[in-house]
Amino acid sequence: MVKPAEKTPAETLWLSGIDQMMNLATHAVHFYRPKGESNFFDPAILKEALSKTLVSFYPMAGRLSRDHNNRIEVNCNAEGVLFVEADTNSAIEDLGDFCPSPELDKLVSTVDRSGGLSSYPLLALQVTFFKCGGVSVGVSIDHYLADGDSTLHFMNIWSDVARGLDITLPPFLDRSLLRPRNPPQPVFPHVEYQLSSIGDGTQKSTKSQHDTKTLKATIFKMSREQLNVLKDKSKDQNGSSIDYTTFEVLAAHIWRCSCKARKAQSDQETQLVFPVNGRYSRLKPSLPPGFFGNVIFPTMAIDVAGEILSKPLSYAANRVRETLKRIDDNFLRSSIDYLELHLDRLVARGNDALSLTSFNLTITSWVGLPIYEADFGWGKPFYMGPSAIFYEGKAYIIPNSTQDGNLSVAILLQPDQVKEFEKLFYDFLG
Repeated sequence: MVKPAEKTPAETLWLSGIDQMMNLATHAVHFYRPKGESNFFDPAILKEALSKTLVSFYPMAGRLSRDHNNRIEVNCNAEGVLFVEADTNSAIEDLGDFCPSPELDKLVSTVDRSGGLSSYPLLALQVTFFKCGGVSVGVSIDHYLADGDSTLHFMNIWSDVARGLDITLPPFLDRSLLRPRNPPQPVFPHVEYQLSSIGDGTQKSTKSQHDTKTLKATIFKMSREQLNVLKDKSKDQNGSSIDYTTFEVLAAHIWRCSCKARKAQSDQETQLVFPVNGRYSRLKPSLPPGFFGNVIFPTMAIDVAGEILSKPLSYAANRVRETLKRIDDNFLRSSIDYLELHLDRLVARGNDALSLTSFNLTITSWVGLPIYEADFGWGKPFYMGPSAIFYEGKAYIIPNSTQDGNLSVAILLQPDQVKEFEKLFYDFLG
């Protein structure tokens, strides 16, 4: 265990309703190529920098606990984060296209949770040395603690400190800015939190009969040129002059391919869920820079498969756009209030809300996130992405390290759906 280098506040950290919904860990891995340095990823340098960084990010060294109302909070007790060093006889090249898989996930340490809520570290880091000289840094973080923005903030500050730099943007730890109004006043129905909206109880949908271990994650690459073709097709099919964004057309394309590959009937309801970041200009007033926590709100577009498949790409792209347009401060404050009123029921459902079997889909985009900035002194990663996808119908959109506009889509499907999805994914582009 690595602990903060200095004494840190012994306090409890209140977790928002959004935090309370995040009962899972996220796994990601960074890959680095050697450049001949003798101290390449020296664990002593990494651990010293980690210990210094935890002074500012001290909740990460804490443990989960419950308050007198049985609500989960973080006990900032400085017990530390798990740091693991590992060696492998494999070369990085043996991992192919870094598709999320059980093999790739071995590069991320998992924590033993059998001892109860307060027994395990909230952050586990694994530095793996490959026989080719390369290194990976695997990250497992409890989602109660942080979303992607906050996790990357920590990783990039840790890497700065390893290079001898000062912390220029400390974390803003007070999450009370995401407290509900008193009394809570939700003004939207928030179907994204309804039980029937999350793959369980929708029209004709049934739980998958497949063992989840048989699910297959696959990566599909799309060049900038192919993305431009996709954008052109969103105009050509109906003469539309609307310039849809890359996310809008790509999410729409994935949605259509998923419906067809999964053989959805024309009257089958299908739901596309995509997390929306409440930072920056959406919440009013805007959250302060460095806000540390979860500010990711699930957003949902709902339609029937027949409409998605029979109409042009622009139809599905517009469904995505219209869904995004309504996500403003009024909607997000309503969402926070809704969570407060229904939190016990939603938390009791556990991870059912993440089970996306049947005809539903969730897409998380890492485009625009600083996923390639963690330079510990030996250069930036040449690849970073998820090491595992835990739920059927979950997809990630991942940029490459050169930021040249080429993207990868990693998605988890049933094995018998993968080839059909791939054919549809590329054939549509001509």
